[in-house]
Amino acid sequence: MGQKRYWNPSKSTVEKVPNRLVVSHEQPGIMSTAHWHAQIEINYVFQGFVDYQMQGHQTRLDKGDVCIFWGGLPHRVYDTSDDALFVAIHLPLIHFFRLRLPADIQQKLMRGATLLTAKSDPGDAAAFARWSDYMRSEDPARVEHAIDELLLRIERIQFDNYRLIDASTTDSAPLEAPDQQSFANIGRICEFIAENFRHDIDSTDIAHSADIHPKYAMNVFKKSTGMTLNEYVSLLRLSYAQALLINDSANVLQVAMDSGFGSLSAFNKCFRKIAGKSPSDFRRDLRARPRLDADGFAIRPH
Repeated sequence: MGQKRYWNPSKSTVEKVPNRLVVSHEQPGIMSTAHWHAQIEINYVFQGFVDYQMQGHQTRLDKGDVCIFWGGLPHRVYDTSDDALFVAIHLPLIHFFRLRLPADIQQKLMRGATLLTAKSDPGDAAAFARWSDYMRSEDPARVEHAIDELLLRIERIQFDNYRLIDASTTDSAPLEAPDQQSFANIGRICEFIAENFRHDIDSTDIAHSADIHPKYAMNVFKKSTGMTLNEYVSLLRLSYAQALLINDSANVLQVAMDSGFGSLSAFNKCFRKIAGKSPSDFRRDLRARPRLDADGFAIRPH
C-alpha cells in the first residue's frame, strides 16, 4: 500500500443481504457518497487511520480503535491514511439484541451514536484477525464461535474508558432493552422481514410469522429499536435499492418495483427521507469518483 483506495460500490454486497454476515478485511475505500445497510457495523483498525462522516458527527478511528455503529443511517469513509488497514464486520441486527450493554448506550447506538474504545487492547489485533478468518470461512461452528467472542469483546467496552459520540438531540421516547421472550420475537420478526421485504407484507403478516398479535409485534419492535415495523421494512427495501442503482443501465422505476415499493412516488419519498437526495442524485454522486482499477485504486493519467 502506498496510495489511498476508493470504494467501488459495484463490488459492495452488504446493502443487498440484510440478514447476512458480511466481513471486509482490507484497505478501507474513500466513499464519494454515503451508504446505509440494515446491519450493525463493527470496525477494528490494524494500522493507519480512517475518517468517518456519520449522520450528525464525524469520527476518526486510529490504529487499535474498536468501534460499533448502526449502519441503518447514512455514513461514509471520507478520508484515510495511505497505509490504512481495517476489518469491517457487518452483523445482522438480531445479534445487536444479544449484547448486554447498558440501556442508554443501546438506545443511543440505535439513534445514530458511535461507540469507541478509548484505549488500545494489545490482544485485539490477533483476536480480530482470527475472527475475520473464522467468519469468512465456510465452517458454521467457526462463524458462530467468532460471533460469540466478538459480542463479548463489544460488551467489555463498557468496563473500560470509552467514547460515545452522539450529535443527536432527539426527545424520542426511551427504548427498552428486550427481555428473553421479546428478543426471540424480534429475532423471528427480523428474519421474516429480511426474507420477504421485497414482497407486499404488512404488520399482520409480520406478526403471524412470529405467532404473536400484530399490536404486540408493533409495540415490542418500536420499544426495542426506535423504529416502526414499516420503517424497518422501508430501510431494507432502500438498502436493496441502492445496490441496484449502482448499475447504470437499471431503470429507476424497475428498481422501485424490484425492491418492494408499490410506486415510484413512494420510492422517491422514502429515498429522500433517508438519503436526503433523489435516487437519480444518488446515482450521480456514485459516479463522482476517480476512474478505478480492479482493486479500487485511482488510475492516474499518463
